[in-house]
Amino acid sequence: MRATAALVKPLMLAVTKRDWAGSEHLPQDQGFIAVSNHATYVDPFTFAHFLYDNGHAPHFLAKASLFDLPVAGKMLTKLDQVPVHRGSAQAQDAVDAAVKLLQRGDSIAIFPEGTLTKDPDLWPMKGRTGAARMALEHHVPVVPVAQWGAHELLAPHGKKLHPWPRKKIVVRAGPPINLDEFRNRPIDIETLRGATDRIMDTLISMVADIRGEEPPATPFDPRTRTSKEDS
Repeated sequence: MRATAALVKPLMLAVTKRDWAGSEHLPQDQGFIAVSNHATYVDPFTFAHFLYDNGHAPHFLAKASLFDLPVAGKMLTKLDQVPVHRGSAQAQDAVDAAVKLLQRGDSIAIFPEGTLTKDPDLWPMKGRTGAARMALEHHVPVVPVAQWGAHELLAPHGKKLHPWPRKKIVVRAGPPINLDEFRNRPIDIETLRGATDRIMDTLISMVADIRGEEPPATPFDPRTRTSKEDS
């Protein structure tokens, strides 16, 4: 991790300007799940930069297809990303690896949306339930880390970097999300959906504060490709 950081960090400093806050909310005495919004393939690097510089070597839990990216895939492998092979027998392997990291006091970095947002205005969309399940089953805190600006360095699904002029990356960590009302309930789909919506609502609110804009009334749902404002 240190060797990779020695290569990646100078590059990030060369092409970005940091506007960071909220590092005091990152737990120092236990493992935790850091969750963030996802608008561009550069997000893992800006997310990792924030966590690493605040004393937490990030371990990503993300879809396996990211490893197919020719340059970023190799770099993310060296950053200890844990590939998730959805819908296969290997999917549980990623969860098991993540749990071991949490139990030893490390941080897991997750994009709850599971992929780049499909919201046309890049707002966080409806999330998947994996982060909530892990938090509830293993009693670890979930820390929201909202970010904005990396899409100007690399457009969503883009292939060409735009490093100059340096891009301002705003990152804000918030207090651990209060999931207490879900922790003593059966971990069923209703509980997981409620906890996941709480996580995503928190991220959306934080992104709205960064952008200084009003978010959609409800998150974009990739299954229906609509938000409440479209219906």
